[in-house]
Amino acid sequence: MEYDVVAQEIGKKYGNILALNDISFSVGRGEIFGLIGPDGAGKTTLFRILTSLIIPDSGNAMVCGLNPVADYKRLRLKIGYVPGKFSLYQDLTVEENLQFFATVFGTTIQENYYLIKDIYSQIEPFKTRPAGKLSGGMKQKLALSCALVHKPDILFLDEPTTGVDAVSRREFWEMLKRLKDFGITIIVSTPYMDEASLCNRIGLINKGKLLSVDTVDAINQKYPFPIFAVSGPKLNKLQAFLREQPLVESAYLFGQALHVSINKGASGEMLQNVIRSAGLLDVTVEPILANIEDSFMILTE
Repeated sequence: MEYDVVAQEIGKKYGNILALNDISFSVGRGEIFGLIGPDGAGKTTLFRILTSLIIPDSGNAMVCGLNPVADYKRLRLKIGYVPGKFSLYQDLTVEENLQFFATVFGTTIQENYYLIKDIYSQIEPFKTRPAGKLSGGMKQKLALSCALVHKPDILFLDEPTTGVDAVSRREFWEMLKRLKDFGITIIVSTPYMDEASLCNRIGLINKGKLLSVDTVDAINQKYPFPIFAVSGPKLNKLQAFLREQPLVESAYLFGQALHVSINKGASGEMLQNVIRSAGLLDVTVEPILANIEDSFMILTE
């Protein structure tokens, strides 16, 4: 496999805060790779290093075969970057923003219009509107269009769906799938665990440390404990009770049920008996497969 990104032991500190702790991973050409983790995990710092905006304290990276530090001028012509905060010119119109970025990269809107037409056609009716007056979803589509106007080899998207409604989130990921068909490598960071399944592979990151890199299925298959969905009344009280039991490894609330992991070799019947011993009779215990949230929680422990 050819790799568009290879990162080796990248480290970065801000004062006494370790933002990135020896991060190593690779991204294959044409992949959709997701960097999944909460706010403050180090996602934005890593993106800024890979896109040549800041210099790492240690380690090195190759992006499109170029070093982001030594070859930053050439690299910036090969990548598209959409930062987490809307950073286009808010007083310029939609069309003026797109024209500006095309000019910066020495191209025209028409030259690569085939690449952005599905995205830009949705905001073209508002092309004379100032960018600052667009809705959140429309702003993201404009930012994506501007990042694609020069036909980059790699697209970096830093939390592109944060603050966007559910319908726009779904539309955005459909657009990314179509872009992948054009051969563009896509690296996207998100705090939303449900978006992990939309990526070819993911990296789970927390507190500057990369916890695991693989497909979602492969990560979940490594879950080390039997896990059950426990449903019933007063789940908060039930969670507190279960966390005190020697049998239980972890208990977290997911939607309308608790996901409860128990010791290796233990059984659902044993868990049911523990719950009944506390007089909690109206409770159901069902075996389940671990999901990516379960895997993330156990890895962070």
